[in-house]
Amino acid sequence: MGKPITNIVGFDDAPFAPEHYGDVRVVGAVCSRTRLDGVLSGKVRRDGVNATDEVIRLVRDGKFREHVRAVLFQGIAMAGFNVVDIHRVHAELAVPVVVAVRKHPRLHLVEAALIERTRGGARKWKLVQAAGPLEQIGPMWIQRVGLTRLDAAALLRATTLHGNVPEALRLAHLIAGGVTTGQSRGRA
Repeated sequence: MGKPITNIVGFDDAPFAPEHYGDVRVVGAVCSRTRLDGVLSGKVRRDGVNATDEVIRLVRDGKFREHVRAVLFQGIAMAGFNVVDIHRVHAELAVPVVVAVRKHPRLHLVEAALIERTRGGARKWKLVQAAGPLEQIGPMWIQRVGLTRLDAAALLRATTLHGNVPEALRLAHLIAGGVTTGQSRGRA
């Protein structure tokens, strides 16, 4: 294992009302270790299928493309159940991808919600399964592609300032909430 990956972009979605259907803001915080270097912003459809395309577009076409050495997500879905294909993000951007969450999701409930109540749910559930099993690294649960467990642990350590959440994800969460509701709130 060499030096940890420290130039990353972390994505999170903005809060939205339960009755909202349509586009939801997503924010990417571009960080070097724990220093914010830039912000990416786009929109994805609530419960849609465009999160993967939008993330790839934001990173690939943005001015930070050469800076980004890994992509992090706060969960595998954005804007409700707009599930990200982490293998495609990895393949098209040629960088590792890590999904990080604080709590192990109750996957049986996710599967039921997708299959029973979400358009295209079976395909989305296959993307969740294809992302691989959740692994606990410290207090976080992750899914990963393009890097080893040891490299993922080193990345998390190198990019976390306070608490448990990598700074890029924490900042993306705060920025997305602040620009959408007028103020940031809550934990990433």
